Amino acid sequence: MTIVFMGIDLAKNVFQLHGVDAGGNAVLKKRVRREGLLAELAAVPACWIGIEACTGAFWWQR
Repeated sequence: MTIVFMGIDLAKNVFQLHGVDAGGNAVLKKRVRREGLLAELAAVPACWIGIEACTGAFWWQR
């Protein structure tokens, strides 16, 4: 599984991760609770990450 781009749908307690490979095929679809998000992202190899542009997203961006 080679994730090139990952999208994160931010919410208060549950986040949806969607990773795609170079061909645009979905290789990861996962629902993660807040306390497990950073650990989950640390386990994924380096890739581009896109997040929502809402107020809460700026905290995660940092």
